[in-house]
Amino acid sequence: MTEFPFGFGPPNPDDRGKKDPSGGENPAEAFNQLGQMLSQLGQMLSQAGTASGPVNYDLAKQIAMQRLTSSDVGFKTSTEYQGAVTDAMHLAELWLDPATILPAGATTVKSWTPRDWVENTLSTWQRLCDPVARRVSGAWVDALPAEAKQAAGPLLSMVGQMGGMAFGSQLGNALAQLASEVLTSTDIGLPLGPPATAALLGANIEEFTKGLERPNSEVMVFLAAREAAHQRLFAHVPWLRQRLLATVEEFASGIRVDTSALEQMATQVDLANPQSIEEVMRSGMLEPQTTPEQKTALTRLETLLALVEGWVAVVVGDAVSDRLPGADALRETLRRRRASGGPAEQTFATLVGLELRPRRHRAAAALWRLVGDQHGLEARDGIWAHPDLVPTAEDLDDPMDFAERTGRKPTLEDDPIAALEREAESGENPPPDPNKNDDKQD
Repeated sequence: MTEFPFGFGPPNPDDRGKKDPSGGENPAEAFNQLGQMLSQLGQMLSQAGTASGPVNYDLAKQIAMQRLTSSDVGFKTSTEYQGAVTDAMHLAELWLDPATILPAGATTVKSWTPRDWVENTLSTWQRLCDPVARRVSGAWVDALPAEAKQAAGPLLSMVGQMGGMAFGSQLGNALAQLASEVLTSTDIGLPLGPPATAALLGANIEEFTKGLERPNSEVMVFLAAREAAHQRLFAHVPWLRQRLLATVEEFASGIRVDTSALEQMATQVDLANPQSIEEVMRSGMLEPQTTPEQKTALTRLETLLALVEGWVAVVVGDAVSDRLPGADALRETLRRRRASGGPAEQTFATLVGLELRPRRHRAAAALWRLVGDQHGLEARDGIWAHPDLVPTAEDLDDPMDFAERTGRKPTLEDDPIAALEREAESGENPPPDPNKNDDKQD
């Protein structure tokens, strides 16, 4: 009797790729493929069982790293770009010093590979994606009748794990796509990397430069100036980083899922097949419904992103326009690149529920330029001192009025305490008589 009954046995390496004499596929090869599939399924379920939270970030990271490993053949390592990145950042900081009152904000300069970008930004993505995923995954359970919840029992836990895997798979693919496109750590407008760390992705910049007809060194310095300007703003405006990320979280907290779509989805999902769950999520069936609260948060976020990008554009323009011949063309190229977005941004919009694009970038840049020209750099950059001082969406509609208010010195009419004192002196609103209350009590 053989060790492996019914003709099953370990595949022979010499038989790999051979066909069966009858013309079909070699049974040994088919057995080997089946074993690989079962092994991968077991690995995925094992990861789902150990991951906690609405998104399987271990799976997301694994997928992103695998995709990037297979796509970066021939790229230089981060150490090979480190010297060029450091020199570009040093020159950019020197040029920025006269263009803003904010001092240098980066204490560390790094050359990142796309995989480094994933590694160093994943914790921020977790903060951004968790609120959305938690809302959507919670809707699965909330939409079930009480009897169904009780009958499902442990099955609900498995559904949650499968949902976490589906989110993780989508996020991993989106991160891999973004990592192959981004040029700096602040390229999409949010402070994704560690604080006070300026990072440029040399391999991506080299690829980006190929179609520009500009020297790679010029493009590197221009992008370094943008990265350095972002870092100055995020380092010396303490409330800005928290406000940006909190506004994204506020937007996500207002997400509402159409439960009727869940009923339709239930007929299309095979719990034994994680791929079916991912396909349903990609279809947009669970796309969140926009609420009034979300619209308010979205307006604030878009305005703040536009103000950041507008300020950076003005400061970098003042710093490099006379030094880099292609600065204007590079600025317009980046603007169009950001405005058009791409597959990765669209995937992120599905995951987080919004598009991270500063739609009013030009209006914000015009406002910062106007304030700087009329009142100087100190007044312009001093606006960032407090969130209540920064322009609103209405100010972007009327930058002249905002500039006038910024330059106007406070008067007695603007001081409510002084107004009360004037009224008391004129007798129009005399101070209360302390003995009046005593008479009432007697």
